[in-house]
Amino acid sequence: MVSPDRLVALDFFNAFPEAERATIAEYAEEVDVPSGTTLVSEGEYAYQFFVIEHGQAEVSANGERIAELGPGDFFGEVGLMLTGVRTATVKALSPMTLITLFQQNFRICEQTYPEIADRLRTAVADRFPIRAR
Repeated sequence: MVSPDRLVALDFFNAFPEAERATIAEYAEEVDVPSGTTLVSEGEYAYQFFVIEHGQAEVSANGERIAELGPGDFFGEVGLMLTGVRTATVKALSPMTLITLFQQNFRICEQTYPEIADRLRTAVADRFPIRAR
């Protein structure tokens, strides 16, 4: 469990009312990783959603760097909601603290709070406009 107070500082979660953040926090876990850690690998089974609390990560697909992520950014939603597998590799560029929801807990939060699913569907559509339709 993660303190709900920590979630309010993250853009992804701060739009939700306090009671919803408290419920999400019950299902969330903190993960600390050192620089250089591969967080997810392209083509692998998708079972986790991540929000970056501290640190920087690099996103690559097909061997090409496509983005850099930092505090407040999230990843993993495409695999969980659309493809079932990771569409990119994400590697820590610095030590990182991540707030994560494993697939089962992600689904519980998604069903309990459809706003989470709506917000993530928008992100998926932005990242994969043709596939998300």
